[in-house]
Amino acid sequence: METGIACCARGAYLPGVSQHSKASMSPRSISPSTFAARSLKSSSLFGETLRFIPRSSLRVSKAKNSSLVTRCEIGDSLEEFLAKATPDKGLIRVMMCMGEALRTIAFKVRTASCGGTACVNSFGDEQLAVDMLANNLLFEALTHSHFCKYACSEEVPELQDMGGPVEGGFSVAFDPLDGSSIVDTNFSVGTIFGVWPGEKLTGVTGRDQVAAAMGVYGPRTTYVLALKDYPGTHEFLLLDEGKWQHVKETTEVGEGKLFSPGNLRATFDNPDYEKLINYYVKEKYTLRYTGGMVPDVNQIIVKEKGVFTNVISPSSKAKLRLLFEVAPLGLLVENAGGYSSDGHRSVLDKEIINLDDRTQVAYGSKNEIIRFEETLYGKSRLKAEGVPVGAAS
Repeated sequence: METGIACCARGAYLPGVSQHSKASMSPRSISPSTFAARSLKSSSLFGETLRFIPRSSLRVSKAKNSSLVTRCEIGDSLEEFLAKATPDKGLIRVMMCMGEALRTIAFKVRTASCGGTACVNSFGDEQLAVDMLANNLLFEALTHSHFCKYACSEEVPELQDMGGPVEGGFSVAFDPLDGSSIVDTNFSVGTIFGVWPGEKLTGVTGRDQVAAAMGVYGPRTTYVLALKDYPGTHEFLLLDEGKWQHVKETTEVGEGKLFSPGNLRATFDNPDYEKLINYYVKEKYTLRYTGGMVPDVNQIIVKEKGVFTNVISPSSKAKLRLLFEVAPLGLLVENAGGYSSDGHRSVLDKEIINLDDRTQVAYGSKNEIIRFEETLYGKSRLKAEGVPVGAAS
């Protein structure tokens, strides 16, 4: 079986990964022209008909009045949903191409061979660790979208020119395979990405994102996305025939005793974090924590309740990257009706100064974020009256 991806937009597909791709290949070396010279008869993964779309035929199309009058429905395909949710054809194309990459990554994770040091699978003529394979697939998908100007990833934390336009184009940051160290244990893992307009990924905030998404590779493969100008966070299920189908819309995150406490070693010298964890235990919260940020945050959106925390201490510094993980997941949670915090503000309001900026974070319902802020810092921006909640009392 080949390893390519098929990027599609409004019924048309683009061929993907070359059979001669190399593990050391820089994203800049991927040239769309190499694909213009040939056409393929079938997709590499599911046997669908492929048709090449010349780059010159693609145009940015944005409606002057962005008010949306068509409601998206459960059961819609990904393409149908996006056509209803946004008038921006360039954004639709980016999200569709990323969806095709996620589909291929899901297959490669599912069939990876895991040894003592890494899980590997084939990428053309090479054997690559699955995180690097995912990294290359995502860069190629963004190249073939024709609407991505710059991209960078946790694996390649430098801006890579994808060849797209600045005006009407986008820049994308992604974590190609969050939780790659637990692939061998067969836990759920995932991909995270955020989409910003134009050519900047620094000097911006998470609130500037036009879209964010995660791919969840578990017993089910899902594509969970949020668009800035469309309400809710939406889950798409990968069907047997390789299509994404809209199966869930989340618009509210309520209260519920479910917690995922990351970086527990910080409780050793952060007594306030220890106090918060003790509160969860005393109040008989259900512990649901895998060590993979994607499934642990995704459950808040799917279950519509709960809290995820990852707190720092003097001896345990921040590890989560604002650009690649925290901000995109922040948009997903907040669009779903939840809240996020770094202890003082929404993570969507934190300016991204450097590509590698890191932060502590909490995601959850409003009361859980109030409890998090009050317990760690004595007050919460979400509760002006300052009445303590739970562990802070």
